[in-house]
Amino acid sequence: MKLKVILPVCFVITVLILAFISCSSDSTSDGEAEDDDDIVVTELHAAFEDFDTDNTDIYLDGSNVVIETNGLPNHTTPYWGEGNALYVEPTVATGLTPSLIPNYDGSNTLRVSSSPNLANTSTSTNMGAIGISVSGAAIFNDQEANGALDDAIVSLDYTGGHIGPAEYHYHLEPTAFSEDDENLIGILADGFFIYGRKCNSTGDYPTDLDASGGHTAATQHTTEAEYHYHIENELYLNAYYIIFPGDYQGTPSSIN
Repeated sequence: MKLKVILPVCFVITVLILAFISCSSDSTSDGEAEDDDDIVVTELHAAFEDFDTDNTDIYLDGSNVVIETNGLPNHTTPYWGEGNALYVEPTVATGLTPSLIPNYDGSNTLRVSSSPNLANTSTSTNMGAIGISVSGAAIFNDQEANGALDDAIVSLDYTGGHIGPAEYHYHLEPTAFSEDDENLIGILADGFFIYGRKCNSTGDYPTDLDASGGHTAATQHTTEAEYHYHIENELYLNAYYIIFPGDYQGTPSSIN
């Protein structure tokens, strides 16, 4: 009489799993398995081509972009001081600060993700540098000495910049390289770029901006829609345009 052997289902499943693992191991024994950590961005975003190469050094470090700047603007301003090749007489500033660009070290480094994401919650900007402009100089928010910018307006040069306390920086639309246009202003500490008052995707002022002046659309640097900021087309004190009065919509890094 023949005996019929009935194997438990769990035993059969276990044998099949072990066989699968063995086959898989054999198929990859001659090489290493692909790991997500091995996938590294190898090309800088096209927008970085607009940054002044004499004043900034921009490179990839793994999945991050590192922006190093000497903090110097690449254009004329009274804050260079008489005798400097880039010095110009003040035209709109009636109360220049006594500080001069050559007397300070405005160098900064910003490290951001090469693929920044929107955060679940926004983050308020801090005093000091909140971004780095294409000229190399810092971008500040709409505050001055922990108060409104109103009292400092008289110290801003023709391109919305001044020194206070220790580095040249912009508060207003930097007309030396962007005035009522779509030009790139720079990059903010959360890794998102900021552009002028107009948008390349429409050639006009965007009407779909969020509370921070951002939206998702194509730019002159990419054919695919991506999130970025704009200087909002809203007058401040009936005469000026603040670069960035809002909150970060991404996760900011320190600029130091």
